[in-house]
Amino acid sequence: MKTVIETRDLVRKFGEIVAVDGIDLSVSEGEVFGFLGPNGAGKSTAIRMLTTLLYPTSGEIYVSGFNVVSEAADVRKVIGVALQDAAIDPLMTANELIRLQAVLHGISRSEAKKRGGELLERVGLSGAANRRVSTYSGGMRRRLDLALSLIHEPRILFLDEPTTGLDPTSREALWDEVKRLNTELGTTVFLTTQYLEEADQLAHRIAIIDAGRIARQGIPKELKENISSPTLRVDVEGTDLIRAQVVLDSFGDRRPAREGRAAVGLDGGAARLAEVIRALDEAGISVEHLELDAPSLDDVFADATGRRLEGVEEENE
Repeated sequence: MKTVIETRDLVRKFGEIVAVDGIDLSVSEGEVFGFLGPNGAGKSTAIRMLTTLLYPTSGEIYVSGFNVVSEAADVRKVIGVALQDAAIDPLMTANELIRLQAVLHGISRSEAKKRGGELLERVGLSGAANRRVSTYSGGMRRRLDLALSLIHEPRILFLDEPTTGLDPTSREALWDEVKRLNTELGTTVFLTTQYLEEADQLAHRIAIIDAGRIARQGIPKELKENISSPTLRVDVEGTDLIRAQVVLDSFGDRRPAREGRAAVGLDGGAARLAEVIRALDEAGISVEHLELDAPSLDDVFADATGRRLEGVEEENE
């Protein structure tokens, strides 16, 4: 398939700090590509370079065949961008902002009215179109930002952590719209996120970035299948935690876990659960909670980096 986003040895430094450290990415036309990593990993810096808002220190970027540095104006014509910290004038209404965005893209008044109405209906804001944005909830603002990014009908859409801070209902509504854009209109979507479930739900392929470098990339299903064993997580009383981890270590490789929990990649899977429980009982360890989970993107991240992805506990609990 045609490659529409490509980076070659992309680097961005801020003084002595290397935010993006030599990444190579390739995104195909019509793909939803997930860029997954913790806060501070380099996701937002990368997307700002991809969308012409930040010059790279070195390396090359091509979007829809255009060089992002030397052909920035051409790139801006073919992309839509919804950034995490987008500034939307709170004193304007959605309709006013839509009209303003249309003017900036050279769209006629009649066409802007038609597209704007369709977009606001699509993101569920028709009933609030004439309200000032200052009265909007966080989820409504994110949906408005998405509508604004689509007014010129871009073939490539960049979304920077679009659901951060949203409630579950708003998050799912935005997921549904991203899926619709991709499946019905063929829009290529480049999505940065720190949410494992979001990447699993939306992305055809993902790249995991950590400390500015690509730690792993590929199809989510295949990445998870390459983690050979499920993760056994055990909650015990604090005084027994170290001893519990020692017992678990005899059943597989240790995996990162939150405070108060021991975890291991259980060789042999569920068939060995009874054996593990017996070993813990013989060691005099009182188990408060035990769970065995199929390999997840968190396990992929842990395998690649040696630690858990930030925020994953909030998703799993």
